[in-house]
Amino acid sequence: MNVLIREARHGDAQLLADLTRACWAGKVAVSSSGHRETAVRVAEQLRQGGGFVLLVDREPAGSVRWRPLETKPGTWEIMRIGVLPGLRGENLSQHLLEAVIHHALANQVGELRMAVRADQPRLLDLYAAHGFEVAPELDYGDANPSEPAPTVLRKLLGAGRHR
Repeated sequence: MNVLIREARHGDAQLLADLTRACWAGKVAVSSSGHRETAVRVAEQLRQGGGFVLLVDREPAGSVRWRPLETKPGTWEIMRIGVLPGLRGENLSQHLLEAVIHHALANQVGELRMAVRADQPRLLDLYAAHGFEVAPELDYGDANPSEPAPTVLRKLLGAGRHR
């Protein structure tokens, strides 16, 4: 299995929207906005932040996006991470997460945040293994008010570790 991560380009908006919907199908509750992802929304998120595409044997197999938080300079939110169903169990999402972490470090970002849906608690251990900690004092601004609040995680990078 040949695995490659490449930075997403503006022209990848439709690909990322399609990947998100395919990766989340049958895995994430249908009430999640990820199931209604559009190329327009993805293009806006790529302009604000960025993304990576996971390629397995040169074929798109997953993706992730990030955007800076307007309310907290030097902080990025990681979102929409996913791997196609046929490739799960190969630890491929780890490659996407590590790519964002390294990119954030290279861009002198002090903190990464992400939200884990209440119906996805198994992901908490995966992200904890990469140094993310539960941050109960933080709220997730894009939470669906008709669902249980997600768990917000944070990872401090570089100088951000010296609170």
